[in-house]
Amino acid sequence: MKHTISALVENHSGVLSRISGLFSARGFNIDSLTVGETEDPTVSRMTIVVEGDERTLEQVKKQLNKLIDVITVQDLTKTRFIDRELLLIKVAVESPKDRNEIIDTAEAMKADVVDLGSNTVTVEATGETQKIDRLIEALRQFGIKEIVRTGRIAMSLDPKGNTQHTPKEEEE
Repeated sequence: MKHTISALVENHSGVLSRISGLFSARGFNIDSLTVGETEDPTVSRMTIVVEGDERTLEQVKKQLNKLIDVITVQDLTKTRFIDRELLLIKVAVESPKDRNEIIDTAEAMKADVVDLGSNTVTVEATGETQKIDRLIEALRQFGIKEIVRTGRIAMSLDPKGNTQHTPKEEEE
């Protein structure tokens, strides 16, 4: 089962390395990992998508919580949450007909054309992973030159969820 984990962490160097190392040490392949500053510049939010069983994931969450730089860890998978990805995709253009079909496909899927080159069209899209995957498949027939994806970002919709943070109390 795929799990979407949201972790608030101290915003300093080395934190990403320690956290990704913890996953690799447990034999988890990280499907997606994004990190960005929060409303508090001293705190970053990591969104990690991994596949694994409940028991092993519970152990990883416990290990994450032991890291000094980790403020909170939440498995969003069984909660109400919203997630998005960003995609830039450069598609080959063989003819004016192709160009029009690519533009029509992008518009139909609520994506934006951000560059019209002489031999390519670059499209930008945001949305759930499934939408991004469908757009890629729809454009594949034209010949994809390049794809850049951000990976998933996610936020709890639960009012008691991980929407605000409080610093971890120091253990005595």
